[in-house]
Amino acid sequence: MLKSHGCGEIRLSHVGQKVQLAGWVHRRRDHGGVTFIDLRDASGRVQVVIRPGVISNEIESIANIRDEYVLMVVGEVHARLEGSQNTDLSTGDIEIKVEEVVVLNSSETPPFPINQEITITEATRLQYRYLDLRRDRMTSNIRLRHKVIKHIRDFLDGRNFIEIETPVLGLATPEGARDYLVPSRVHPGSFYALPQSPQQWKQLLMVSGFERYFQIVKCYRDEDLRADRQPEFTQLDLEMSFVNESDVMQLNEELIISLLEKYALGYKWNSSFPQMTYATAMEKYGTDRPDLRYGLEINDYSDVFQDSDFKVFSSAIEKGGRIRGIVVPGGAKFSRKTLDHFIDSAREAGAGGLIWIQINGTGLIEEISIDDIKSPAVKFLSVDEVIQLAKIGNASRGDLVILAADTDQITSKVLDLVRRDAASKLELIDSKRLDFVWITEFPLFEWDSDESRWSATHHLFTAPLDGDKKYLDSDPSLVRSRAYDVVCNGQEIGGGSIRIHKREDQLQVLGLLGISEEDADEKFGHMLNAFEFGAPPHGGIAWGMDRTVALLAGEHDIREVIAFPKTKSAVDLVTGAPANVSENQLHDVHISIDSIDEINSANDIMEEI
Repeated sequence: MLKSHGCGEIRLSHVGQKVQLAGWVHRRRDHGGVTFIDLRDASGRVQVVIRPGVISNEIESIANIRDEYVLMVVGEVHARLEGSQNTDLSTGDIEIKVEEVVVLNSSETPPFPINQEITITEATRLQYRYLDLRRDRMTSNIRLRHKVIKHIRDFLDGRNFIEIETPVLGLATPEGARDYLVPSRVHPGSFYALPQSPQQWKQLLMVSGFERYFQIVKCYRDEDLRADRQPEFTQLDLEMSFVNESDVMQLNEELIISLLEKYALGYKWNSSFPQMTYATAMEKYGTDRPDLRYGLEINDYSDVFQDSDFKVFSSAIEKGGRIRGIVVPGGAKFSRKTLDHFIDSAREAGAGGLIWIQINGTGLIEEISIDDIKSPAVKFLSVDEVIQLAKIGNASRGDLVILAADTDQITSKVLDLVRRDAASKLELIDSKRLDFVWITEFPLFEWDSDESRWSATHHLFTAPLDGDKKYLDSDPSLVRSRAYDVVCNGQEIGGGSIRIHKREDQLQVLGLLGISEEDADEKFGHMLNAFEFGAPPHGGIAWGMDRTVALLAGEHDIREVIAFPKTKSAVDLVTGAPANVSENQLHDVHISIDSIDEINSANDIMEEI
């Protein structure tokens, strides 16, 4: 071994001992001929001191040592002098007086300093990710990820779950996002698909009789990327037999709280997670991923303007829409620039615009006059209407009312954006609070207007609520599912459902999704056949592990907790993937591609169209 101890392991109890350490030069300082080096390895950092005349090779070697050189040092542990201790280091009470130094490897000057937390371009960080990972913050994030995953494994093992690996090369099926396809060499023209999730495999494991399965598994989706998406991601996948929704939710709630208690130091959270139906979440917050750390709930103001002469409102109501809005406490102080920003956001979300009303002055809300009301629509509003608005939303003088008039789909999207934006501007968001909530009873289907057919809201194996099965033939839009999502601070952490476990029920759902019985047998015959051999009732959930660790680490981008992530355009800047392959490799898998010029030409034509 090149070292007797880790750099971060040395303590006062080692004083007087000779140690051999190895690691990277974190920082070098020269004071009057004495060289101080902070030596870093995976266990931490320690100060080593090189005094003139102590080692024979000091003139040639020591003078050339720079940050990120790899050294091996031999020396004696000494207590630091009183007043010179470093409380920021676990080894801050001691130092190593060096007797021998060996340079194991030199280093070029890194493209960014390893020993400083400074702003670095994303491209540079990802290109030199192996250097980025040396930085304290990134090292801490990756270690936290390890601890979280180990904690989950231990927790589930203690509750009789079995970790079972499922295949990566599988069958492409018409569900979810686009698949990543893998051509087969031995079966010309045929393809495997990388799993978007092990959904079908874990259901088959329930049919196999294992009852409690889990897996920390890589999944793949070919979709547009953003801060909380990667083309390959990791999820905690689990399934349980003979359970209902509350069984799955309770187990997962206990697991999440056990993680929070151990790793969410400095955070506050709710000790039990409330449940909220999808319908309630959409009505009150405009989204199925509500952030509950602040109020700003959406209200329905349609009755106030039922007979309004204001065409924007009356026209929306006549077309079956509603007038919905939020009250922003203290929003009367917002500048016109801020209000215009809200309007621009609404237009980007598909609305024609917003109506804002600032209520000024002091005194009771019932005593306002037209002079207290500031709004671009003030000439269309009566004082009585504004008072009614204020009472419905519990508004006071000094507040702002923001209204959207359109379909529920549009007003929900708009007011969700405005709600989050207003909370940020008013600094209502407690960054040290984690508010979890279960969202339940999602619609089983949603209408795909582009395809003119029903699609599965979650996935096509989700069971409908027993009381809603009667609507499957008459009105699928009324069918609620036995699905549930766990949401925290406006982000979905995980989602699951109770599954369909009978062949005839599965065929009925597939038929509503436009999948014929013949196609169902081709794509899902393995599932349908398995359901005929005593499939138990079962359900489960999948968490986004990247999102979970990012939440615990206080990071807003999941790339900060992934060792080697892709860019937002799905490129690996370390290796350059994806890249061209040779003609021979393509020939082996029976694939030919158009020339790059032909592809670019086709893309140009499509852009013009």
